[in-house]
Amino acid sequence: MINIHSKTLQDLEFNAVLEQVSEFCVTGLGKSATLAIVPFESKEDITLHLNLTNEYIASFSNENRIPNHGFDTITKELQLLGIENSFLEPFGFKKLAAISRISNELILFYKKFEEYYPTLNQNASTVKFTKDIINNIEAIIDRFGDVKNKASEELHRLRKEIESVRGKINQSFNAALSSYTTLDYLDDIRETVIENKRVLAVKAMYRRKVKGAILGGSKTGSIVYIEPETTFQHTRALNNLEYEEKQEVEKILRQLTETIRPYRSLLNDYQDFLIATDVISAKAKYAETINGLLPKLSDSKVYDIKDAYHPLLYVSNASQGLKTFPQSIVLNPENRIIVISGPNAGGKSITLKTVGLLQLMLQSGLLIPVHERSTVCLFDRIITDIGDNQSIENHLSTYSYRLKQMNYFLRKCNSNTLFLIDEFGTGSDPELGGALAETFLEEFYNREAYGIITTHYSNLKVLANELPYMQNANMMFDERSLEPMFKLILGEAGSSFTFEVAQKNGIPYSLINKAKKKIERGKVRFDRTIAKLQKERSKLEKTERSLKANEQKKLAEVDKMEHINAKIQKKLENYQELYDSNQRLIYLGQKVNDLAETYFENKRKRELMAELFKLVQIENSKRKRQSIKEKKALKAKEQQVKQDVKKKVDVIRKRKKAAKKQVEETPKPKPVLKVGDRVRLEDGKAVGTIDKLEKNKALVNYGVFTTNVSVEQLELVESVK
Repeated sequence: MINIHSKTLQDLEFNAVLEQVSEFCVTGLGKSATLAIVPFESKEDITLHLNLTNEYIASFSNENRIPNHGFDTITKELQLLGIENSFLEPFGFKKLAAISRISNELILFYKKFEEYYPTLNQNASTVKFTKDIINNIEAIIDRFGDVKNKASEELHRLRKEIESVRGKINQSFNAALSSYTTLDYLDDIRETVIENKRVLAVKAMYRRKVKGAILGGSKTGSIVYIEPETTFQHTRALNNLEYEEKQEVEKILRQLTETIRPYRSLLNDYQDFLIATDVISAKAKYAETINGLLPKLSDSKVYDIKDAYHPLLYVSNASQGLKTFPQSIVLNPENRIIVISGPNAGGKSITLKTVGLLQLMLQSGLLIPVHERSTVCLFDRIITDIGDNQSIENHLSTYSYRLKQMNYFLRKCNSNTLFLIDEFGTGSDPELGGALAETFLEEFYNREAYGIITTHYSNLKVLANELPYMQNANMMFDERSLEPMFKLILGEAGSSFTFEVAQKNGIPYSLINKAKKKIERGKVRFDRTIAKLQKERSKLEKTERSLKANEQKKLAEVDKMEHINAKIQKKLENYQELYDSNQRLIYLGQKVNDLAETYFENKRKRELMAELFKLVQIENSKRKRQSIKEKKALKAKEQQVKQDVKKKVDVIRKRKKAAKKQVEETPKPKPVLKVGDRVRLEDGKAVGTIDKLEKNKALVNYGVFTTNVSVEQLELVESVK
């Protein structure tokens, strides 16, 4: 059975996550239920609630959106239904009808879309569907929350009489109002309402002249409010009828309460069902906010989370527009424990908390922000030792508390345990505390427990390197900028960069050198080696990223070339089909032409028809029978090929024209002509000799005749030396 201590929930700030989830609840009871979430005790419950949340979040991206589940709490009404001889008010019945209606809608919806929401439908099917509660209540209570006139014959009679008496009261009051208005006994406002009764606004000087009961006066005393004597009798009758109506309404409500009382257990189930729906909805909405999803659940002890985000940090950074760095962790039977080292403020503790918090969320039915290809397993216990837990009240120092925690770890640790320890071994003498921490770590290792620890101790890094199922890891650090890179690298221990960080924070270099001399040379060399390895790892990572980018680029080019090759191949096939078709038509044309020539010479019509018929039969024997649809498709294909060929030919012609035009437009360098040069016109073939040059004109002798031509129209053929 899964059992996770409350201290673990506190260390990993699980309640802060629940606070964020509860903000998405639409009911008070749903919010309370969300804040009370703890990890489930069985794998079946964990799987069920993960699937419920996963199906609910799927409704956000499809057309079959789950109906609204908001409701008013009926806790008080359920308590009254449990008390004998009690009865509910009309508004209470309205809430019972509403919660029944909402529950019925959800039950029917899940049943209708069972294919989309199988787990939600299975969960809803445990709640009984009935309209009896709604029908019984709606037969008595109207939509405004009042008891209907037809709830009983007696109530109907009483309300009819009440309306009649009210009419008489209004009639007698209006008569008195008219009479005293004529006598000018009334103030300008004439009338008002006091104690739900119409009264006359009489001027104070005439109050003795108006018969009736004085019910009050104005603040100034200038007006006296009097109920006319003529309405007294009717008012008494109205009071009696209203009392009887109240008694009848109470009687009806008692009867309705007795009718609904047997459904108290079902109504309680409805409320629990809607509270659970509100919690599932809040989980789904929160998962959408943090990009949460359901990773693969492994039955074997394989824990491989990729691109995992700390949800609290992710939400906080997103609100400030800051980037959150994801981490990837692998734990399996061949790699059970990871020792994370590296500089302070590099992200070691956040990585540790990310793993623990995501595991708590998963085992509480919450989707987690990881890559979809992640694989997780379940642990019976998650035990933590994070932060300074010094206690003045219990007289515990930090180290004393840590030793107490280690004792608890030793009692509970087994192969189904995940332990998380931050700054393992601190709080005592580094050598002695480190030795004790190494012993504890060896014990956890021998018990085959899974775990992650953060440390600065070199002996723990060495131990992780020596044991086969334990692994070092480090948080990368940029040695140039002396800034953390917030990236976890598995397989290598990390340097604490103690002196580098000190230098960055302004500590004088002379003091840093003194400090270096005070420690063992071997330790400095060990730390320097680790730092050098990290630097090499950083360079290799940059090279790897560059190679991957080039590989992706080459693959994209290969895909592009394959696509072009496929297109060319298809076009060649189409052109071949067109060529074969045209060759066949040419062959047929030649045959028909031969027959026509034969007929032209011998005029034998019968022989011509026989040859034509034979030719047609030969061609038809090669054809396959095709449907009209296939013929149309073939014809359309031929047309398309012809159009493509025509377009290609047009493009080639245009290119040739453009090239020719460009060649023609390109000015040729004009040679310097002199007397005796052999020349010809640019667009001519006849060759002549220049006899004379004068003002850009040349006298060209063609032997038979001479002519004057512009020098620009001539081109040199051969110079006479």
